[in-house]
Amino acid sequence: MPRADTGGRGTAAPRARSCGVRSAGTLVALAAVLLCAGAGAASAALHASDVRRGPLPALAKQFAQVTVELEVTDDPRLTRPKVRGSQRTPPVLVFMAEAVRVTAPNGKVTAVRTPALVVVQQRGGGSDATPGPAAARAVHEPGPARRDAAREGLWSAWRGLLPSTRIRVVARAAPPLSPADQAAAVLRVTADAPPVKVGAPTVLGRLAGSLRAGLREASDGLRPDARALLPGLVVGDTSRVPPDLDDAFRATDLTHLLAVSGSNLTIVLALLIGPPHLATRAERRGLAPRLGLSLRGTAVVGGALALAFVVVCRPDPSVLRAAACGLITLLAIGTGRRRSLLPALAAAVLLLVLYDPWLARSYGFLLSVLATGALLLLAPRWSAALQRRRVPPRVAEVIAAAAAAQAVCAPVVAVLAARVGLVAVPCNLLAELAVGPATVLGFAALAAAPVALPVARALAWCAGWPAGWIAGVARAGAALPGAEFEWLGGWAGGLMLAVVLVVLVPVGRRLLRRPWLCALCALAVLLAVCRPVPFTRVITGWPPPGWRAVVCDVGQGDGLVLAAGDGTALVVDTGPEPRAIDRCLTDLGVRRIPLLVLTHYHADHVDGLPGVLRGRSVGAIETTTLEDPPGQAQFVRTTAAAAGVPIVRAAAGERRHLGPLSWEVLWPPVPPDLPGPSSPGAPAGQAAGLDGRSGSAALDGPNDASVTLLVHTRGLTILLLGDLEPPAQRALWAAHPELGAVDVLKVAHHGSAHQDPLLIRRLAPRLALISCGAGNPYGHPAAGTLAALRAQGVRVLRTDTDGALAILGTTARLSAAVSGHRSLVPQAIGRRSGAGPAGDWRSGAGPAGDRISRAGPAHARRPRASPAGARRTGVDPAHARRPRVSPACARRRRAGPAGGRRPRPRRLGQSGKSAATGRARRWFAPERTDT
Repeated sequence: MPRADTGGRGTAAPRARSCGVRSAGTLVALAAVLLCAGAGAASAALHASDVRRGPLPALAKQFAQVTVELEVTDDPRLTRPKVRGSQRTPPVLVFMAEAVRVTAPNGKVTAVRTPALVVVQQRGGGSDATPGPAAARAVHEPGPARRDAAREGLWSAWRGLLPSTRIRVVARAAPPLSPADQAAAVLRVTADAPPVKVGAPTVLGRLAGSLRAGLREASDGLRPDARALLPGLVVGDTSRVPPDLDDAFRATDLTHLLAVSGSNLTIVLALLIGPPHLATRAERRGLAPRLGLSLRGTAVVGGALALAFVVVCRPDPSVLRAAACGLITLLAIGTGRRRSLLPALAAAVLLLVLYDPWLARSYGFLLSVLATGALLLLAPRWSAALQRRRVPPRVAEVIAAAAAAQAVCAPVVAVLAARVGLVAVPCNLLAELAVGPATVLGFAALAAAPVALPVARALAWCAGWPAGWIAGVARAGAALPGAEFEWLGGWAGGLMLAVVLVVLVPVGRRLLRRPWLCALCALAVLLAVCRPVPFTRVITGWPPPGWRAVVCDVGQGDGLVLAAGDGTALVVDTGPEPRAIDRCLTDLGVRRIPLLVLTHYHADHVDGLPGVLRGRSVGAIETTTLEDPPGQAQFVRTTAAAAGVPIVRAAAGERRHLGPLSWEVLWPPVPPDLPGPSSPGAPAGQAAGLDGRSGSAALDGPNDASVTLLVHTRGLTILLLGDLEPPAQRALWAAHPELGAVDVLKVAHHGSAHQDPLLIRRLAPRLALISCGAGNPYGHPAAGTLAALRAQGVRVLRTDTDGALAILGTTARLSAAVSGHRSLVPQAIGRRSGAGPAGDWRSGAGPAGDRISRAGPAHARRPRASPAGARRTGVDPAHARRPRVSPACARRRRAGPAGGRRPRPRRLGQSGKSAATGRARRWFAPERTDT
């Protein structure tokens, strides 16, 4: 039957209605967006006005001393000590609080509600401060031990403050670092006494505090890592997490486990409602149907659990986001409506930002929201793609979840930390196996602690095994040489990484279709992570083959490695940061350190000690005779004792041999209370009990007590001056008048302006090495020092511009290579003659192997000229002393050969890779011309 011709009017009407519905939907969405934006702007304006209200911001600009009544809103936490120059800054206690009553200097009292950041420090800097000489003398008396105990009790009183507690403090107000900070002022409090409490915490605050304290007490008997990690996994209590474990979690991107993310609440709610996709069906699982709870009853109980979770774990950004999502989901279950997690996430974010607009500036909140969104949007698609390629469903879901969360969070991490992690996905996969058991058993111990502490301890012991597994995964992943690599920081670096990831996603989709390409990519990633020394040497040229010594790039500090055989080295100083020296030693393939020399106890020379001890065999630690600063000397003793490494004392005149290395200690002088150099087998208590005061009375501070070494390696002579100041340099010269020219000089005190020019001229080095940090605020190296060295024709290499520095070759052909981590402009090197051969009476090669041979006290000093028949090792007696050269003769030699024509200079970069490629470059020194 033929259709009637309607002229298209029959289909036009539905199309018009469809267009109208879409237009209405667009207008509604646009109106909703504008409404939310307006509400957010209004909420932000109100919160900002609260911050600037009252007299406290104005008093902070005047740095006035005020009496403030505070309500604590956060758990007090200790900051990590940092190294600034040669000193370690003491830790301080910080917490957020709300000022409720302010008493100005004129006595005017004002009731306010102003947020403030409270910084509590002890008078004198706390227990980790660097006292002066008086404290150095008092550290061996019983009085300081009692004072340290009192200080520890004082810290405990301040750290025990619970949120909602009211205290009264006398503080010095200061403005915040940025006007956009949430705190209106920074209140600096000197803790001379316990805090003055004027109001007790709320009932919920006391209950949460007792539960957290009970979990800490229940986990006291666990192994160190499990003891530190379990409270962090369960309730986010990271007060026990040591710095090295925290660094390992950051390097492997496992910090979300310590931030009490949504996974913790998900595990708790999963016990109640079972699998989320069955929560509203008749076949639902979990404890709720077994307890006979209806859907509404399940939602009420789940909501109570979520609120208790927030109270116990504290309202951190990730906790609030997880609780809000969970409450909206439970509301959907209670009303019987089909839930949708993505709208729940959007609603939770909107409500939280409206309630607290400062969350919009929180990187933790941003990471939490991004990770959750990736799990909802990307992970299901990636999981389905893996399952289509015959990956088991459960394995595909776990891999897709870890990869999706890492992909969206990596750009934000790059913005914050200027790095990209390569082991985050596998480490998260391995840690995920233990997160569930550790969380469930930890919450069980938390609940049992107030009722039955023995039961809580048993549960905590069971939870300690999975917690220890997570800590082991973090440490093992962070120990890999390529666990992370540097990336451009800031928003530019984050945007660049996001573009790279967007490009890599479709490439990865194509790679999945070709198994052999996947295998090649996996092999490449494995090599990049493990970084075997032969592989990195081929790719980057570092470390150069045949290196004799390496000045590690440890920042503003010293860290030097001297090769003593396959995987064996003598290490002098450790730098200010453990990870830097650890990375350097790993790149060099050093596994055994028969002797570690710490020239003096300043933090930029000893604070990297845990990095040297990490995963390596260390035979002994040799230190100076002056235990100043005492706090850092105590740090060395404690760290060495924990690793079971004995400490011995260095003294002028001692000589040692290790494989191709031989060296002599030139400084500091032997104290009268030390009869001679101590042996490596001396009891650790004997070494630790020497304070060195009487023998070092003439030393003006720790720098002048630096252990100074004259090292010989395969004919090269290297002088390591530590941080000697000019008076000590002149005393060194006077104590060793036979000291002649050297091949390589490690310039004292990071190349500072405090140098003795006569000593530099006398040493006449061919190569000068300076270890200093890029952009350091001390002006190291000083322009005058560089000019004095270059005026003598000395080639100067420095770690702040050249990266790590390696010494190669022999006396006849001395060369140096730089790691190429930073740009370097090649500089011409002219021929310098007039210096004698590298050897003198101190030269000598010891027996091969790791055993250190050391001359006894009877051989501490030798005459300048040896008698006939005297035995020397590896040096011609004719070169035992070098003739003095007159200034006129030296000028003629620097002028070059007869005819006035100077030799053509060599340039850094003639061997190895260029600066543009970022590979190691090498400089060859001109040969010596002896007269």
